[in-house]
Amino acid sequence: MGNKKKLWVASFFLIMGSISMSLTAQTQEISLYVPCEEMPDLITKYSADYNVLVRYYSPSSIGRWGRKLNAGVSPECRERLTKLREDYLAKLRKLDFNSLPQECKVDYILFKRDLEKENMEAKEQEVVYQKIKKWFPFSDNIYSYLKGRRRGYQPDATKMAKEWNSVVNSIEILKGELEETTYINKVEVEEALRLIEDLKKSSENVYSFYNGYDPLFTWWMPTVYESMTNSLDDYADLFKKKIDKGKPVDESGIVGNPVGREELLKQLEYEMIDYTPEELIKLANEEFAWCEAELLKASKEMGFGKDWKAAQEKVKNTYVEPGKQPEMILRLYNESVDFLKNNDLITVPALAEEVWGMIMMSPERQLVNPFFTGGSAISISYPTDSMTYEQRMMSMRGNNPHFSKATVHHELIAGHNLQAFMNNRYRTYRNFGTPFWTEGWALYWELLLWDMDFPKGPEDRIGMLFWHMHRCARIIFSLNYHIGKWTPQECIDFLVDRVGHERANAEGEVRRSFEGNYPPLYQLAYLTGGRQFYALHKELVESGKLTNREFHDRIITMNAMPVEMIKAIMTDGKININYKAQWKFYDPPKQ
Repeated sequence: MGNKKKLWVASFFLIMGSISMSLTAQTQEISLYVPCEEMPDLITKYSADYNVLVRYYSPSSIGRWGRKLNAGVSPECRERLTKLREDYLAKLRKLDFNSLPQECKVDYILFKRDLEKENMEAKEQEVVYQKIKKWFPFSDNIYSYLKGRRRGYQPDATKMAKEWNSVVNSIEILKGELEETTYINKVEVEEALRLIEDLKKSSENVYSFYNGYDPLFTWWMPTVYESMTNSLDDYADLFKKKIDKGKPVDESGIVGNPVGREELLKQLEYEMIDYTPEELIKLANEEFAWCEAELLKASKEMGFGKDWKAAQEKVKNTYVEPGKQPEMILRLYNESVDFLKNNDLITVPALAEEVWGMIMMSPERQLVNPFFTGGSAISISYPTDSMTYEQRMMSMRGNNPHFSKATVHHELIAGHNLQAFMNNRYRTYRNFGTPFWTEGWALYWELLLWDMDFPKGPEDRIGMLFWHMHRCARIIFSLNYHIGKWTPQECIDFLVDRVGHERANAEGEVRRSFEGNYPPLYQLAYLTGGRQFYALHKELVESGKLTNREFHDRIITMNAMPVEMIKAIMTDGKININYKAQWKFYDPPKQ
């Protein structure tokens, strides 16, 4: 064989070998991204079907596009979405669960869980609707025209004007009956208000479509439409007066809604947390005691002996001057990301580093959220010129560099910022979001970096311990509140006396927890979810089965789900079609 031919043959096999290796690598990457065809296909199609149905049946969504849409509250919309979920539950039943790969078994379990939960919620909503429908005998006079509008049928404007005017007359009569009704259940009032809003949006949708285009409609409808809208607004105002918001139970002025032990147990089961509220409080108190012991060590190093509050006071007064907080945040961010890279902890995509941003938090938001938050951008909590002197000092002291050092990586990389970045790029078909993954992952990095001596000196340790104690306190005060043992003021005092919060910041934290839109388990999800990831790290990394980078890269590309399901995937644990939580992961640090 001539040299040229030999060279050609060698080149051919080299090229083919490279192609083969490339295809193998691509196949491995694809197999990681799509562990099977059935579940990603079902979940993706369900999400698409759900969104188009919501766009079609919800008046505020018609013609609008987006990944996640809120459903309307009309019986028609509720029935259609229930049928959709039943259709997909039937499709799930046709699959052979046992033949699915592990990751797809997890998808099956979680998808089935969520469909069944949403169906149950729809049934509960229907029960409430049946109780309030007597207050809305006129609703079909509006919804029937929305149905016709979807297909562009020309309405009989003369008839329509008469029917919408009759709505005004009906409301006037019903308002008298409503005023004489002494009590209506809070849940029923809230459903009535949602229904009124849906009726308003439905009429607006119809009116904006025809008015100015259909001559007869434009002649008949404007004044009738305006009158009906005003009547619906008045009707809503009257319903709002029927809500018994209750009175503050103490001097805090905070009016919350303790959900009770049974509801907590129900929600813990859904989130796959195999602990009772009392067990979680006990474990959080044990971890809190460890934090206090570490705090005393740091206090002694600073020369304050057992007076940890004096040591913490000195740390609080290290705040930077006004105007310097953003550059301080940037410095802490660089320290955090450099630490991740130098210790080969996780892959940080260059684009993720490039595109994170900063915004300043408004004074109004700081009243209920006194510390900075994060995501695509870090929202900086620091005084503005409209604040009082006391508010400014509390904000600066509460956001000092040593306190902030523990949370920059929580809010940005490798916490919330990287989570969102990766969720938009890996296993995007999954919609199993849970605060135990979202907040738990971000909090886990605080635990891990503590172990790896990220804090430098006792001041940094006091800063990190402040937040660690804060997370323990969230479990303790939120669960005690929801099972009826603590008042809001007792929660505030606990944060001030035992954690070292500025009082205004403690009030903002408790108000945010009980008057905000947070579900009852949200505040305990930080440390509880963090402990789940920490326990899994101990099982897989400290045992030598995976490196830190392998462990973290695998998790961050799986997208959001209950952490127990991440464990089932990564350890190939045995799971069945009706799997329930059974992982006792909580192991507080020992003194």
